Amino acid sequence: MTELFCNGGAMRGGSLHHNVSSHPFVGTVRTTPNYRFFSVRDEFPALLLDHTAGAAIEGELYDIPLDDIRKSFLPDEPPELELTVVALEDGRSVLGVGLRPGVLDAQPDELTDITYAGSWRRYRGLPQPQN
Repeated sequence: MTELFCNGGAMRGGSLHHNVSSHPFVGTVRTTPNYRFFSVRDEFPALLLDHTAGAAIEGELYDIPLDDIRKSFLPDEPPELELTVVALEDGRSVLGVGLRPGVLDAQPDELTDITYAGSWRRYRGLPQPQN
Protein backbone atom coordinates (compact mmCIF):
# COMPACT_ATOMS: atom_id res chain seq x y z
CA MET A 1 0.00 0.00 0.00
CA THR A 2 1.02 3.60 -0.64
CA GLU A 3 0.07 6.67 1.34
CA LEU A 4 -1.63 9.28 -0.85
CA PHE A 5 -2.08 12.92 0.20
CA CYS A 6 -5.38 14.38 -1.03
CA ASN A 7 -6.11 18.10 -0.76
CA GLY A 8 -9.06 18.73 -3.07
CA GLY A 9 -11.99 16.85 -4.57
CA ALA A 10 -10.81 13.43 -3.36
CA MET A 11 -11.16 14.46 0.29
CA ARG A 12 -14.20 13.39 2.31
CA GLY A 13 -17.27 15.18 1.00
CA GLY A 14 -15.61 16.01 -2.33
CA SER A 15 -16.84 15.16 -5.81
CA LEU A 16 -13.93 12.74 -6.40
CA HIS A 17 -13.95 11.07 -2.99
CA HIS A 18 -15.31 7.89 -4.57
CA ASN A 19 -11.81 7.37 -6.03
CA VAL A 20 -10.32 6.85 -2.55
CA SER A 21 -13.27 6.08 -0.26
CA SER A 22 -12.89 2.29 -0.42
CA HIS A 23 -9.37 2.57 1.01
CA PRO A 24 -8.29 3.21 4.61
CA PHE A 25 -8.47 6.83 5.74
CA VAL A 26 -5.23 7.41 7.65
CA GLY A 27 -6.08 10.88 8.95
CA THR A 28 -5.85 14.61 8.47
CA VAL A 29 -2.27 15.80 7.92
CA ARG A 30 -0.31 18.90 6.94
CA THR A 31 2.58 19.40 4.58
CA THR A 32 5.83 21.01 5.60
CA PRO A 33 5.62 24.83 5.33
CA ASN A 34 7.20 24.73 1.88
CA TYR A 35 4.20 24.80 -0.44
CA ARG A 36 2.23 27.44 -2.26
CA PHE A 37 -1.40 26.58 -2.87
CA PHE A 38 -3.46 27.68 -5.86
CA SER A 39 -7.06 27.53 -6.98
CA VAL A 40 -7.14 26.66 -10.68
CA ARG A 41 -10.13 28.38 -12.33
CA ASP A 42 -11.79 28.00 -8.91
CA GLU A 43 -12.36 24.34 -9.86
CA PHE A 44 -9.59 22.48 -8.01
CA PRO A 45 -6.51 23.16 -5.89
CA ALA A 46 -2.87 22.74 -6.83
CA LEU A 47 0.22 22.42 -4.63
CA LEU A 48 3.53 23.92 -5.72
CA LEU A 49 6.75 23.31 -3.81
CA ASP A 50 8.32 26.65 -2.81
CA HIS A 51 11.06 26.76 -0.19
CA THR A 52 11.00 30.56 0.02
CA ALA A 53 7.32 31.57 0.18
CA GLY A 54 5.37 28.52 1.25
CA ALA A 55 3.06 27.46 4.06
CA ALA A 56 1.80 24.21 5.56
CA ILE A 57 -1.23 22.92 3.62
CA GLU A 58 -3.86 20.64 5.17
CA GLY A 59 -5.15 17.51 3.48
CA GLU A 60 -6.18 13.91 4.04
CA LEU A 61 -4.07 10.79 3.87
CA TYR A 62 -5.28 7.49 2.41
CA ASP A 63 -3.57 4.10 2.19
CA ILE A 64 -4.02 2.97 -1.42
CA PRO A 65 -2.33 0.34 -3.62
CA LEU A 66 -0.28 1.87 -6.44
CA ASP A 67 -2.41 0.07 -9.04
CA ASP A 68 -5.54 1.77 -7.69
CA ILE A 69 -3.82 5.17 -7.78
CA ARG A 70 -2.98 4.50 -11.43
CA LYS A 71 -6.37 3.05 -12.43
CA SER A 72 -8.87 4.95 -10.28
CA PHE A 73 -7.30 8.15 -8.96
CA LEU A 74 -5.05 9.58 -11.68
CA PRO A 75 -7.49 9.34 -14.63
CA ASP A 76 -9.80 11.88 -12.95
CA GLU A 77 -7.03 14.36 -12.20
CA PRO A 78 -6.92 17.53 -14.36
CA PRO A 79 -4.11 17.94 -16.92
CA GLU A 80 -2.59 20.80 -14.91
CA LEU A 81 -1.66 18.35 -12.13
CA GLU A 82 0.88 15.54 -11.93
CA LEU A 83 1.87 12.86 -9.44
CA THR A 84 4.61 14.04 -7.09
CA VAL A 85 6.16 13.39 -3.69
CA VAL A 86 4.78 15.55 -0.87
CA ALA A 87 6.69 16.22 2.37
CA LEU A 88 4.54 16.08 5.51
CA GLU A 89 5.24 18.06 8.67
CA ASP A 90 5.76 14.80 10.61
CA GLY A 91 8.75 13.95 8.39
CA ARG A 92 7.08 11.42 6.10
CA SER A 93 7.20 11.61 2.32
CA VAL A 94 4.03 10.49 0.55
CA LEU A 95 2.54 10.62 -2.92
CA GLY A 96 0.23 13.45 -3.91
CA VAL A 97 -0.51 15.64 -6.88
CA GLY A 98 1.06 18.99 -7.62
CA LEU A 99 1.01 21.69 -10.25
CA ARG A 100 2.87 20.62 -13.40
CA PRO A 101 6.03 22.60 -14.19
CA GLY A 102 5.28 25.53 -16.47
CA VAL A 103 1.57 25.83 -15.69
CA LEU A 104 2.04 28.85 -13.41
CA ASP A 105 3.87 30.72 -16.20
CA ALA A 106 1.61 29.50 -19.03
CA GLN A 107 -1.77 30.05 -17.33
CA PRO A 108 -1.27 32.83 -14.76
CA ASP A 109 -4.78 34.25 -15.25
CA GLU A 110 -6.31 30.87 -14.33
CA LEU A 111 -4.48 30.55 -11.00
CA THR A 112 -5.33 32.30 -7.75
CA ASP A 113 -2.86 32.05 -4.89
CA ILE A 114 -4.78 30.68 -1.89
CA THR A 115 -1.77 29.77 0.24
CA TYR A 116 -3.10 32.06 2.99
CA ALA A 117 -6.11 29.74 3.46
CA GLY A 118 -4.00 26.67 4.24
CA SER A 119 -6.65 24.26 2.94
CA TRP A 120 -9.13 23.83 0.10
CA ARG A 121 -12.00 23.46 2.57
CA ARG A 122 -11.13 26.69 4.35
CA TYR A 123 -10.80 28.55 1.04
CA ARG A 124 -14.18 27.24 -0.16
CA GLY A 125 -15.88 27.76 3.22
CA LEU A 126 -16.68 24.05 3.54
CA PRO A 127 -17.16 22.34 6.91
CA GLN A 128 -14.63 19.84 8.23
CA PRO A 129 -16.25 16.37 7.99
CA GLN A 130 -16.80 14.44 11.18
CA ASN A 131 -15.24 10.97 11.24
